[in-house]
Amino acid sequence: MRSLTTFLKTRFPGLATPLRSWFGTALAEGGLPLASLLMLLPLALPAQPPVFVRNCASCHGEDGRGSAQGPGLAGNPRIVEQTPAQLGTYLETGNPAAGMPAFADLTAADRVILVNHLRRLNVETIISPPPAAAPAKTTFGPPQPGDWVTYNGNDSGNRFSPLKQITTANVASLKVKWVFPIQYFGLETTPMVSEGIMYVTGPNQVYALNALTGAVIWRYSRPASPGLVGDSKLGTNRGVAILRDKIFFVTDNAHLLGLDRGTGKLVWETKMVPETQSQPYGGTIAPLIVHDMVIVGVAGGDHGIRGFIAAYKPDNGGLAWRRWTVPGKGEPGIETWKGSEPVGGGGSSWLTGSYDASTDTLYWATGNPWPDSDDRDRPGDNLYTNCVLALDPKTGDMKWYYQFTPHDVRDRDATEPNVLVDTVYQGKPAKLLLHADRNGFFYVFDRTNGKILLAKPFLRRVDWATGIGADGRPIVKDPKGCPGDAANWDATAFSPLTRLYYLMVLEECVGDKPGGYPDQSGQRFLRALNIETGEIAWEVAQPGAARAKTWTGVLATAGGVLFYGRPNGGFAAVDQKTGKSLWEFPTNVRMKASAMTFSSGGNQYVAVAAGPNIICFGL
Repeated sequence: MRSLTTFLKTRFPGLATPLRSWFGTALAEGGLPLASLLMLLPLALPAQPPVFVRNCASCHGEDGRGSAQGPGLAGNPRIVEQTPAQLGTYLETGNPAAGMPAFADLTAADRVILVNHLRRLNVETIISPPPAAAPAKTTFGPPQPGDWVTYNGNDSGNRFSPLKQITTANVASLKVKWVFPIQYFGLETTPMVSEGIMYVTGPNQVYALNALTGAVIWRYSRPASPGLVGDSKLGTNRGVAILRDKIFFVTDNAHLLGLDRGTGKLVWETKMVPETQSQPYGGTIAPLIVHDMVIVGVAGGDHGIRGFIAAYKPDNGGLAWRRWTVPGKGEPGIETWKGSEPVGGGGSSWLTGSYDASTDTLYWATGNPWPDSDDRDRPGDNLYTNCVLALDPKTGDMKWYYQFTPHDVRDRDATEPNVLVDTVYQGKPAKLLLHADRNGFFYVFDRTNGKILLAKPFLRRVDWATGIGADGRPIVKDPKGCPGDAANWDATAFSPLTRLYYLMVLEECVGDKPGGYPDQSGQRFLRALNIETGEIAWEVAQPGAARAKTWTGVLATAGGVLFYGRPNGGFAAVDQKTGKSLWEFPTNVRMKASAMTFSSGGNQYVAVAAGPNIICFGL
């Protein structure tokens, strides 16, 4: 323990003292080996200090992972190579040639805080490399009970797991089993587990891990692609798809890869974007497997792309079909784009869809039109943006659609989960689609035909529309009114145990200035909705910055537990019936992903991406 403290004092001055008792207790209790404790160090350190937020976040991102204005600071080898004194001098003098101003007016104390924080962002690359590789698996069977083999755990898009070893009675005993670090401080991946192997992603990276230990089996990676924008430029990726002997993965520049499941070697690569399109397309999505086809969408709707959903053949990456989400000249729906341009833009499709085998229907969400705030050149409803599309998965043909926000001017894309539920509704068996939209309304559809059964605000203040009319269209009062975000892409869940629908929400309004920034700080809630009435059954107010990019989803299990990430970096569990707090683990990093659960070796585990780490918990 003395040598560890010396190491921390030497490499991270000022950080060792508050950690000494934490590490000492963990070592004394024997709960984790030293290597795992070292990997946990980023979780034990403070969150972004105010001096970083004030001076650095506008260019390098609030979490330090970069933006269009500045490079990422997490996992940055140039920072690792510098001594604290060199970093302090660099902050004081700046780098005008690179556009970085001098911060000569920083106090000595603030400079020390910034230097320590910059080194903290890179701590996992200094302390511990990924665990040594484990033997590769060469043969694979069908998914096993307890596996998690799709982005949401099942084709319905509902993050409800039948596993029930972890219950409301014992969840307080959850402990960290292992931690795996990835050199990226804003992971949004959902781990997939099949036959004891976990697959996780980072920026243009895929790792296969031993699900019980976190040991590396194989790794695939490639450099970041040039010329990208938005989340794709930042390296966002939400996971893989699994089919027989292959893993499928989308790169930052919208290439679909087929990897050998046993070795991680590239089998084939397909450019998803047609040569006729020159816009800055990106890829962030976890693919979905339906009818032995790999179905994907694209990112870049805020930068003028023409969105589409496409299906590819798993053996060679050949295109099976493509459904454009913005119609071309002469196609149905083009009459809703009345501007001077013959084809509109936007309608990105970067959120994994849902599939109903009983009706053989694929459901997919689409994003906002482009330009999203300047609507002068796009009069009309702008189909098929801000929609849920019901498609034939064999052909891509449309069965029905619903547009949540016609002619969107507030970036209210409909890329929120479409959860498919079979239950008794209003006294009758029903096939439902549940959707909480960014426009502030909670919808219940008959998913067989698109009929609206319920449309009601799930926020306390929604004034852009007074309701949804009998024709299904919003009754618009002020298109620039409340809410701001309301909900987002993070996972939601319906529990058959409680018949409640769970989601994270943001109670916040926007102003009239360009970009629609908030008039005042909002409040986040974990909220449970009654699907029959839309009323709030219970809610839990969340600590932490409301506007921080910490959209994390929920996970419901048959043990009666609801897991979710909090804006303050806590990973927590509550009782599905009441919202009562049952357990919380402080990650102290920004969480931007949704949890999953799996069973291996007869035991249930819960895993989540937090900051730069994959953390696995068990009893």
